[in-house]
Amino acid sequence: MSRESMPLFPPRILHLEDNPADAELIHASLDREWPGCRVTRVETRTDFLGALQQIEYNLILSDFSMPGFDGLSALALARQYRPEMPFIFLSGTIGEDYAVEALRHGATDYVLKDRMGRLVTAIRRALEEMEEHRRRRTAEERLREQAELLDKARDAICVTDLEGCLTYLNQSAERLLGWTAAEAHGQPLAKRLSRLAGTGLAEAQRAVLADGSWAGELHMAAPSGGTLVVDSHWTLVRDAEGRPQSILLINTDITEQKKLENQLLRAQRMESIGTLTGGIAHDLNNVLAPILMAVQILQRSVTDAPGKKLLGTLETSAERGAALIRQLMTFARGSEARRTELQIRTVIGDVEKLLRQTLPRSIELQVRYTAEPWLISGDASQLGQVLMNLAVNARDAMPEGGRIEIITDNAILDEVRARLLPECRPGPYLHITVADTGTGIPPEIIEKIFDPFFTTKEPGKGTGLGLSTVRGILKGHDGALHVESEVGRGTAFHIYLPALPGSQEPPATAARPAPDRGHGEGILVIDDDDAVREVMCSALKTFGYKVRSAADGQTGVNEYRGHAGEIDLVLTDMMMPGLAGVEVIKTLRDISPTVRIIAMSGLMEAAALKEEKASFGRLEVLPKPLSIELLLTTVRRLLTMP
Repeated sequence: MSRESMPLFPPRILHLEDNPADAELIHASLDREWPGCRVTRVETRTDFLGALQQIEYNLILSDFSMPGFDGLSALALARQYRPEMPFIFLSGTIGEDYAVEALRHGATDYVLKDRMGRLVTAIRRALEEMEEHRRRRTAEERLREQAELLDKARDAICVTDLEGCLTYLNQSAERLLGWTAAEAHGQPLAKRLSRLAGTGLAEAQRAVLADGSWAGELHMAAPSGGTLVVDSHWTLVRDAEGRPQSILLINTDITEQKKLENQLLRAQRMESIGTLTGGIAHDLNNVLAPILMAVQILQRSVTDAPGKKLLGTLETSAERGAALIRQLMTFARGSEARRTELQIRTVIGDVEKLLRQTLPRSIELQVRYTAEPWLISGDASQLGQVLMNLAVNARDAMPEGGRIEIITDNAILDEVRARLLPECRPGPYLHITVADTGTGIPPEIIEKIFDPFFTTKEPGKGTGLGLSTVRGILKGHDGALHVESEVGRGTAFHIYLPALPGSQEPPATAARPAPDRGHGEGILVIDDDDAVREVMCSALKTFGYKVRSAADGQTGVNEYRGHAGEIDLVLTDMMMPGLAGVEVIKTLRDISPTVRIIAMSGLMEAAALKEEKASFGRLEVLPKPLSIELLLTTVRRLLTMP
């Protein structure tokens, strides 16, 4: 049986007494009060020490003065071996000074032998106090155990009084609030929450007192700076009589979770925008395609200078519109780059014109070429987007005005310099620098600026996609991007694009070669847009081809099935109601495995046709809007293909 489970009464007493007569009198008195009371008398130090090792006693009575062994020595032994056991001096010789000394050394009480009536009261009080101490100690141990468990919890757990002052924090709460438990004790929780929680804190306080619980999100200032979002659950704690006593708060830091949720929502919005953009792009391309082809047809018949100039303006505008759509599709849906041999002067010139029209007058734009730029292989629309994104970021970094510089030079990266740019290999590169005199980028965030959705701009003023899009485009061009910045001194982005040193820019004024004419070959044009179909048929007829047309996929398939021997090539749109382009192509292949096909799309759904192209070479995919030269050249190449 453990000490805790033994009953207090009748008491089990170890009695240190050298006088048998006194001992017998004391035992009789105790037995009258507590029948069955067990009292064991010892006289010597050895017997007393041995008895202390046993567990059946719960109180010690001791004479103060004995031959060979005194009461203070016995008290010292008792406190050494049984510090929790009550020790009462029962003596006829103890004086007041000795009594005070005994109490100072740990005695529970003292009773004079000539006042035996107080002995029972002293024993009862001593045992009850011991039991109370034991209960308190047990409760404290349990609290410590619970506190240790709470300290292991990931949630921040704290307790406040009814006025909102903190009375307890676990370790997670200490980290969340930035206070130690000692610092937090008695401090109002509002010191950490009120600045950002606003009315939410007061509402939580009212709700928990009225309803007994509250749950919701609160914003608080993080100890290291910034803002934290906390999922908070409040519970009203009552005492044994049901009266409100304190408030228990369990808080979970959901800041990162909220960021991920916001990123997911942004991604979903971008996906929706991409879907919407795809539909708009298809319609816009169908609007631009007949304009572009009609202009190019008219250019061959109009001879007067004003007419040619006007047609040139129309052609440039249509091509810019097509490039803008491709740029929009690249951003929204990640369509593949259309890489051609490119002179960067053209791209920078277009960007410069747009920037000079849109930049505030407080910002100066400088464009410099340190040498004739080498040609590169790239997509003019995408690289224009890169320069625009960097220029817009530079503008935002200079709210009070400043200077943006776009500088190009040719660079040969040796092995040492290439190692500093992991994306690059040694060789020739076109180097473009976009620099500003703005606020600069703090060192602690410069590694994060290319992360998707990371932005330092206010909500609604930036998506955090600009620089990640820039890096993605340059990666698709086998290029690299390096940033240098100093707070208060500005930022410079260095772009490296693989170049072809020594190549010459083709003359911009070179006349277009006349496309090869047809020799009466039969061509079937399938497109649901009347204007596109009409202009395309007119262009093909003008250049010597016999043309049939169909306004939808199923009609086109039926037309081919009925006149397969007269049709040498099929042009089909990819996005049509009913039987779409991919199904049209597969059906035509079933009818004639050797059919020559040109697929046209404003969405560049080349991925859906990769397997078809790999299995059969007589298939080309052209983007809308397309030029007459590209159309006729592709038609001629397919028709002459063995």
